Amino acid sequence: MKQLIYLDNAATTKTRPEVVEAMLPYFSEYYGNPSSVYEFSTITKKAVTGARETIAKSLGARTEEIYFTAGGSESDNWALTAAAEAYQSKGKHIITSKIEHHAVLHTCAHLEKRGFEVTYVDVDENGVVKLDELKKAIRPDTILISIMFANNEIGTIEPIREIGQIAREHGILFHTDAVQAYAHVPINVDEYNIDMLSSSAHKLNGPKGIGFLYIRKGVKIRSFIHGGAQERKRRAGTENVPGIVGYGKAVELAMATLEERSKYETGLRDYLMDRVMAEIPYTRINGSRKNRLPNNVNFAFQFIEGESLLIKLDMEGICGSSGSACTSGSLDPSHVLLAIGLPHEIAHGSLRLTLSEENTKEEMDYVVEKLKEIVAYLRNLSPLYEDFMKKNNR
Repeated sequence: MKQLIYLDNAATTKTRPEVVEAMLPYFSEYYGNPSSVYEFSTITKKAVTGARETIAKSLGARTEEIYFTAGGSESDNWALTAAAEAYQSKGKHIITSKIEHHAVLHTCAHLEKRGFEVTYVDVDENGVVKLDELKKAIRPDTILISIMFANNEIGTIEPIREIGQIAREHGILFHTDAVQAYAHVPINVDEYNIDMLSSSAHKLNGPKGIGFLYIRKGVKIRSFIHGGAQERKRRAGTENVPGIVGYGKAVELAMATLEERSKYETGLRDYLMDRVMAEIPYTRINGSRKNRLPNNVNFAFQFIEGESLLIKLDMEGICGSSGSACTSGSLDPSHVLLAIGLPHEIAHGSLRLTLSEENTKEEMDYVVEKLKEIVAYLRNLSPLYEDFMKKNNR
């Protein structure tokens, strides 16, 4: 196989060997259903409880406030839909932002069809939610505010502490999609006044197909999947024990290295950004230069198409993306980039590179050199670039 430089960790991460090792016994050795009453099943029941305790501790939450799901999208859907149904007697107004993941945006669209009203708050040029606009959007019938902790495309970290305080002062539920941020930056649900939080294991070197929804004790929220009495009667279905165990192990490992990992990835991220901005003209950084996830880089290269860039990078063994992996089949420009004010023609030339602690400075040097070659090649094929250069050389 040719050289592989994997820079798409926001799409998914490699499951760590320690996580796989922790999961293996629960496939064929300790395979009992944790809901069963016989002694054999107490082993799996204890394993599920242990993972729940590990996750709760990482958030400053109670063990009984963690509910396992099939991933971030289910958690987002559950938080919005079930909360809307539970609190609709108080009101039918929800506030979110224009740059949320589609798991939130599409759920909001679904709720609008059911008679709920949704206000989509604007963001500034760096993707930061405009707090004044959010405050003005609050009405007597507002029941829920849902703002992501950090954006999955441009990496901008939102003012979650302030938003949580605003929600608490007005007696409004506050949900945050923390799929990209959890175990990458410190999060304490009490400090941030978070009532519900979504996460997914495969974003932090855990297995795919397992996530959780944190629900603060006292929040009145209904079941999303109906059936058995699993997850304290709030989420039916036999527990994915290997996945839950793997998630717990991934969180344990991630929290133990969070500070060191964050420092390393931030240094690598800044090195990559500095070189690209200094050596490739007509390029901009999307998102906040500093207030962003440690491993996220997002560029917009003028006069090129992001899809062509990705194909060329892949031929050089470099894995990246032009935005969210969940919308990779779309030909439309990113809704996030349009929301921060980029015109269509520039938004189409975006590149998201998301690093891990396994990447090296040498890999970043290789990526920059290949980017310089590919961007120059693609621009030479662009009539827009040719016209631009003619006008600016007069």
